[in-house]
Amino acid sequence: MEPYRIKVVEPIPVTTRAQREQALRRVHYNLFGLRADEVTIDLLTDSGTGALSAAQWSAGMAGDESYAGSRSYYHFQEVVHDLTSYPYVLPVHQGRAAERILFSALLPPGKITLSNTHFDTTRANVELAGCRAVDLPCPQAGDLDSDEPFKGDIDLHRLAEALRGPDASRIALVVMTLTNNGEAGQPVSMDNLARTASLCREHSVPLFLDAARFAENAWLVTQHEAACRDMSPRQVAEQAFRLADGCLMSAKKDGIVHIGGFLGLRDRALAERCELLLIATEGFPTYGGLAGRDLDMIALGLTEVTEPRYLQARADAAGHLARLTREAGIAIVEPPGLHALYLNAGRLLPHIPAHRFPGHALACQLYLEGGIRSVELGSLYLGSEDEHGAPVTAAPYELVRLALPRRTYGLSHLNRVGEVLAATVKGKERIPGYRVVEQPPLLRHFRSKLEPVQG
Repeated sequence: MEPYRIKVVEPIPVTTRAQREQALRRVHYNLFGLRADEVTIDLLTDSGTGALSAAQWSAGMAGDESYAGSRSYYHFQEVVHDLTSYPYVLPVHQGRAAERILFSALLPPGKITLSNTHFDTTRANVELAGCRAVDLPCPQAGDLDSDEPFKGDIDLHRLAEALRGPDASRIALVVMTLTNNGEAGQPVSMDNLARTASLCREHSVPLFLDAARFAENAWLVTQHEAACRDMSPRQVAEQAFRLADGCLMSAKKDGIVHIGGFLGLRDRALAERCELLLIATEGFPTYGGLAGRDLDMIALGLTEVTEPRYLQARADAAGHLARLTREAGIAIVEPPGLHALYLNAGRLLPHIPAHRFPGHALACQLYLEGGIRSVELGSLYLGSEDEHGAPVTAAPYELVRLALPRRTYGLSHLNRVGEVLAATVKGKERIPGYRVVEQPPLLRHFRSKLEPVQG
């Protein structure tokens, strides 16, 4: 059972199929454009969509809104330091702000960043700095059906080759994403992280964690890595942070808050450069674009998130939805993680080619069938076409992510998702593909306009 009881409720919108058809046409078949009151169960993202605890709301009421020197900041700083060991902690309004500040300070144009997998905003901020983002996922990540527990690992062989290769002087940073959202939310083992840290020290390249889901990664480590089975999630998380030179954190995930994040740093000179950018673009260093109440809520969320009963409930919810999805006849990326399930849309819809976006087609159909909002992670997200719509590049896999907001939906909601998945499978042959009719030059999946393509 969930280790909490419901104290405040919010009505869920229920719409008709005709209303959903009209809504999809209005937003040009881009689910990001839907109004929240047009969505019955919103699994678009787990970022900033969780439910705060009574203790967090209480802490927020006591927040100090002083512009400089807020006591809320010093409480936040103490909690982050105890967790991460980083002496310099800069609050920001969310994770992508931490990315922008760090990369602006650390990445001159022409440099390279390496990662187990950069997520979308991370890659975009690297490219906006005039640099190149290179992914080095481990070979096991390529087998979507295997039960290998640490598919989020970086490929240590390729990492070592890159650090010793002809472009070694251009490598400015290694980013390890915990869990690896770009590789279906799969965790990184502590052994892999320790070996990565050793290679980075050997070659004097800083190692940073994209720590948005650090607690969920730590939980999975305690469940599957023999050397860590007697450790608590908190102990694993502390050890992970201590292996790195700093971190980028979106607290909207494992801070269990609606807004906020931070940049953690060991190096004083780098921290000073980042602080100047913070003041110019986010706010004074003791608030960083956040209200004092947000800082207090983050501090408490970072404490609550490593509680084993909470993490067990997250794992149980994801496991329950995984069983329903398999029973409906949809393959998922195995094994299921905690923050999301990733549906194998390419396998379910073989009649839709990659440049007609089977993942996006499945996501639209889930909305039409039952008002469920999800997101494609396939060729709309990673691919490209020429001016005539012919494919140029395709994603390695055509996936749909069902993200699970924290402490928000119960088992009956997940059962409803299972029913909609089963209904969708029954009519899968009739699901159309899509084509892009208008798109922005960067992060196109957020704002593209599409239309269905029959035949």
